[in-house]
Amino acid sequence: MDETMNDIVISVRNLTKCFGDFVAVDHISFDVYRGEIFGFLGANGAGKTTAMRMLCGLSFPTSGEGSVAGCDVRCEGERIKRHIGYMSQRFSLYNDLSVWENMDLFAGIYGLSKKETAERAAELLEKLDFVSERDTLVGALPLGWKQKLSFAIATIHRPEVVFLDEPTGGVDPVTRRQFWEMIYEAADAGTTIFVTTHYMDEAEYCSRVSIMVDGVVRALDTPARLKQQFAAGSMDEVFRILARGARRGE
Repeated sequence: MDETMNDIVISVRNLTKCFGDFVAVDHISFDVYRGEIFGFLGANGAGKTTAMRMLCGLSFPTSGEGSVAGCDVRCEGERIKRHIGYMSQRFSLYNDLSVWENMDLFAGIYGLSKKETAERAAELLEKLDFVSERDTLVGALPLGWKQKLSFAIATIHRPEVVFLDEPTGGVDPVTRRQFWEMIYEAADAGTTIFVTTHYMDEAEYCSRVSIMVDGVVRALDTPARLKQQFAAGSMDEVFRILARGARRGE
C-alpha cells in the first residue's frame, strides 16, 4: 500500500455484536485504507465471520459504529451492498449457467445497466483470457478458473471494497499464487481488499493484518512488525502465540 493513501474506506469504532448474553464481537476498532490489502484473521469462534457480516451490511451491530465506503453499518446495509464485492470459499457461481450468463446475472444484481454489463463483461473476458470460454458452462471449468472468474465477477461493478472470505480454500499452491496476483492488481488500481484466510503464508502478502481472539482484536499491524513484536519467525507463529490464550474452542 502506498503510505500516502490515507483515504479511509472502512472505519470501525467499538463495534459489538451480542447474541443474548454471548458477546461474539467485543468492541473492535480499526480503519482500513483505500488500496490496502487488509488481512482479517482469527481461529474458528473468534468472531471474524460475525464482524465481516456486519461490515457487508448483512447483520446489524448491537452497539458501536462503523462505516464502509461512506455507508453507516448501523442503518445502511442495503447501500453498503451496492458499494462492495463479495467472494466466498464456495465461489457463489452457478454451475449450470455459462460464463457470460453468470456475469450478466451478477452485474444485474449489482445494478449495472445492460450496456454497462456488456462493456464490463467484454473487458473482463479479455483480461481473463476467457473470450473462447464465453459460452462454456461454469461447472465445466477447472477450479482455478472458477476462482478467477468469481473474483472478476465480484469486481464487475468496480466496487470500492471487495470482501474475500477464505477465497483460496481447496485450490493448489500455484493457483493460490496466481489468485494473489489478481488481488495485488486490484489493490494497485485502488480497490480495498478485506480478506480472511486460514493460510498463514497468505497473511504475509497483506499490507496489514488484524488477529481476533475471543471476539477482540488482539493484534493489528504489518506482518513484519507483528513478527518483530512477538519475536516470531512467521505469521503462523504469531497466530499460534495469540491463539494459545483463546477461551473459545475451535
